[in-house]
Parts: sequence; structure tokens; C-alpha cells
Amino acid sequence: MMKRVFAAATAILAIAAFSTAADAQQKVRIGYSVGKTGLLAAACPVQKEAYELWRDQVNAKGGLQIGAQGKRMIEFVEYDDASDAAKAVQIYEKLISDDKVDLLLAPCATYIHIAIVPVLEKHGFPVVGNTSISAQVRDLKAKNMFFVYPLPDQMAVSLANFLADQKVKSISMIALQLTFSLEAKKFLLPELAKRNIKVAFDQEYPPDVKDMTSIVSGMKRANAEAIVALTYPGDSVLYMTAAREQGLTASSGFHLVVLGPSHPFFVEKFGKNAEGIISLGMYSHKNAKWPRAKGFFDAHVAKYKKAPDVVDTVVGYASAEVLEQAVAKAGIDRAKLRQVLAADTFDTILGPAKFKDGYNEILPAGWAQIQNGINEIVWPADIATGKFISKGPWMN
Repeated sequence: MMKRVFAAATAILAIAAFSTAADAQQKVRIGYSVGKTGLLAAACPVQKEAYELWRDQVNAKGGLQIGAQGKRMIEFVEYDDASDAAKAVQIYEKLISDDKVDLLLAPCATYIHIAIVPVLEKHGFPVVGNTSISAQVRDLKAKNMFFVYPLPDQMAVSLANFLADQKVKSISMIALQLTFSLEAKKFLLPELAKRNIKVAFDQEYPPDVKDMTSIVSGMKRANAEAIVALTYPGDSVLYMTAAREQGLTASSGFHLVVLGPSHPFFVEKFGKNAEGIISLGMYSHKNAKWPRAKGFFDAHVAKYKKAPDVVDTVVGYASAEVLEQAVAKAGIDRAKLRQVLAADTFDTILGPAKFKDGYNEILPAGWAQIQNGINEIVWPADIATGKFISKGPWMN
């Protein structure tokens, strides 16, 4: 009797082990880190929303197509990098070497993307970047990082043209001392000079800034025709608070806060005072040229009960779409995947994407403006969903 019980138990354990192994085999493991804490804690949740929406949609269709091998359900391996570049480097090394994930998604923010490039190059592991705009990856001649967004120098040309179109002759400019903001400034300054646009006020500030009263006071004294605040989402709140308290305005009505206004929290916090604020933005669910944009918007609202951030959520989702299409063709072989990413054109909610030197050469650098509580694309004209309006006075 004991022998029969032991044999039955052994058989059950063997079946359980087989089932567990089969279940693991059926899944494709995708790793990434995100700043749940630290400097980026306010900004990165919207990127995570994009990843989770994409995962759920793909799994609902039976899983991710892996080349000719068939479909496998997606399982995320996720870590908090605490908004620390050094920690993110350790995490991506762990994801590749210890966790042995099949694929990678990008981390959050420009400086984190740049930090992990050596790890990706060491292992030859391609990643489609998203919440990042930096020429440094191009300058490093990295072969394993691809960006859905255009280059920062393209963004600078677009912004300078936008300012010139509004007949602006002078600006007050501030910049957070992090990679994206500093690169945006670096490329923007010569473009402004070409168009005879004077920089009447120019100041940088550290990531640990706690109050921007004195900075805004200097901007107000400069009395420039336009305002360009090269912020991240977190410090955009400090800037807007100080600007409203001091009544900072620009005669042209051109008031740009580059990152922050695209996030739903921005309009919720500042209400009518957010009206007329311009920010980086290339997506609108109302853009008829991108027929899949509306479906994404509706799916996000259905899942999260709110509209998506029109920058980080959108580009995060688009990067996952690119990865999905590349894996369907190349499988998870890293060399083949890199070749497909470098050569093919991909269909995304931002329209077609094709990479040149790792950057999307098709998507134009666009600018959105909050109008009636919604981000409308107002520049350039070929993707615009609305027209620029002058920002009015602050509300009490």
C-alpha cells in the first residue's frame, strides 16, 4: 500500500513539475525598470500604464507572436530603479544576466536611457526607447537603442520655427539641469540666433530645486515676448505655482512648459490656469492621419478611467507596438531583432516609424497646447488639430 501511495505522489509531483515548466515555456518574459520612487515618481507611472495596457491587449489576443514559433503570453519582470541611473544599470544587467529575460522594454527618462546603453551594447540586446530625447546615444554610435521620438536637434528647429511664426523677438528661458532639458537648450540656442530671437533671460536650476520664486522673479523682470521653461514633470508644478503667484506673462501669449502639461495631473491641479500652456506633444486622438490613435485613447480611458498622457504614455505604447511587430518577424534572436528594427517601417498610434541612426526619421517634432482642458497639436501645421491661441491672464 505504501509503495502505491508513494508512486502516486511521485506521479502527481512529476505532472505538477511538467505543468509548471510548460506554463513557463508558454510565456515570453519581458523586463524593464521604472522610477516608482525618487525624482521621477510623478512622471513614470504613465509609462507603466502604457506597458500594462499593451501587455493586456496582446495577451487578450492569445499572446505575442514570436516569429514562426507561434504565440506566447507576456509576463513582465519589473523593478523600481528609484530614479537612479546607477541602479538602473545594475537592474538591466540583472535582467539580462540573472533573470535571463527574453526581451526588454525601456526605462523612464532620458538620463536613465543613456545610462543603460553600455549594458545593451555589451550584451547586444536591442531596446526601443521611448520617454527620452537625446543625441548622446547617436553620438555614442550605439547599435542597440532605437527611439520612437525624433532627435532633439529636430525638436529645436521645430520650436524655433514655431516661435518665429508667432513673430516672437525675445524669450525668457529656464532649464532643469538634467540631460533632456540641457540638450534641448543646447540645440535651441543656435536656432534662435539664426532667426534673430534674443534670449533676454537664461537660467539653469538643479534637480533638487524646492522653490522657483526667485527664478520666476528674474523672468518677470526680463519682460520677454515669450516664455520657454525646459522642465520635467515634477518641477513643472513648482514653476507653474510661482508663475501664477507672480503673474508672469508674455506679450505674445507664447508660454511653453516643455514637460508636465501633457500629464493628466497638470490640468487637474491647475485647472483654468493650465489653459494656453504649450508643451511637447505629437499625438492627438483626433488626428485623422493616424487612424489607430482613437482606438488607443478609448482603450486607455476604459482601463484607467482617464485620458492618456499625450507624451510619455503614447510614446511608451508606440515603442511596445514597434517591439511587437519586430518580434513577430524576427523572433527573440537579438541579432535578427536588431536587423529588423534598423531596416523596417512600423505602424504605431503615432503613425509610421522608421529608424535612421536609431531615431524615428518620419515623426515630426510637434507642440501641443491645452485648450478647453485638452492637449491640441498646434504645430507643425501638417499634424495640427487646432490653432495656437494666446495664453490669457492667470486666474486667482
